[in-house]
Amino acid sequence: MRWTVHGRRAIYESPWISLDLVDVELPDGQRFEQHVVRMARPVAAAVVVDDQDRALLMWRHRHVTDTWGWEIPAGRVEAGESPEEAAARETEEETGWRPGPLRLIVASQPSSGSVDSRHYLYRADGAKHIGAPTDITEAERVEWVPLAEIRSRISEGEIVNGPTLIGLLHVLSDPARQET
Repeated sequence: MRWTVHGRRAIYESPWISLDLVDVELPDGQRFEQHVVRMARPVAAAVVVDDQDRALLMWRHRHVTDTWGWEIPAGRVEAGESPEEAAARETEEETGWRPGPLRLIVASQPSSGSVDSRHYLYRADGAKHIGAPTDITEAERVEWVPLAEIRSRISEGEIVNGPTLIGLLHVLSDPARQET
C-alpha cells in the first residue's frame, strides 16, 4: 500500500542535511505530518579484510549517542566523486591503509521510515599501509580485528553502527568464507 504525499514544509536546510515536515495520507485515509530527515549526499563505506581473516576497524566515539564502538571507515561522497572513490578515500584518510580493489556489496537505506540516507558498502580484500591516518579526528585507534571475534563484539555492544553491522555480517555470511 502506497502512502500519498500532499506536501512538504522545510524546517531546516543546510549543505549537509534537511529536516522536513511531510503531509502524508495513509491508505485508510488517516492524514498527519511526519518528520523526514534527508542527507544531502550519500555515504560510502568499506569493509577491508586481510589474508589473515581480519577486518580493519576503528575504535571511535560518537557524540550523538555518547558511546564508543568499532566501525568501518565511512564518509560522505563528495561532489564529482563516485561512491567507490569515496570509500577508498575515506579508508585512506581515516586508517592510513589503501584498500585493495573495492566491490559493491550493498546499497542500503538504513532507516528508510524517516531518514533518506543512501549508504554504499564496499568490500576490499587486502590493503596496503601508506602511513598514519591523515584525518586524526576520526578514531582513537585503528586495528585489524579477527573476524572470529566479530559476533562476540556485536553481542557485547561494541559494534552497533548500522553500516558496520551490515558490512561485517555480509562478510561473515559469505559462503566462500571458512569459519575458524
